[in-house]
Amino acid sequence: MYLHLGQDTVIDDRSIVAMFDIDACTVSKKTRDFLAAAQKNGEVVNVSFELPRSFVVCRENGRNIVYISQLSTKTLSNRRFG
Repeated sequence: MYLHLGQDTVIDDRSIVAMFDIDACTVSKKTRDFLAAAQKNGEVVNVSFELPRSFVVCRENGRNIVYISQLSTKTLSNRRFG
């Protein structure tokens, strides 16, 4: 099945490692460090021009990709199709 993350971005849901609420998770220093490292390594894809509400960590072609979305994790969970 596939997951529509927003804008024109659709991913294979089998590649999803985890989905996180940005407000709840970025309080942790470890999460902030993970996101900073992903940004530094070019592994962050922002699929929204609005205020981000969630991020989805995927494993694609042997590397992590972090998608940042304006949609909540609940909305993303309801968007699977295919």
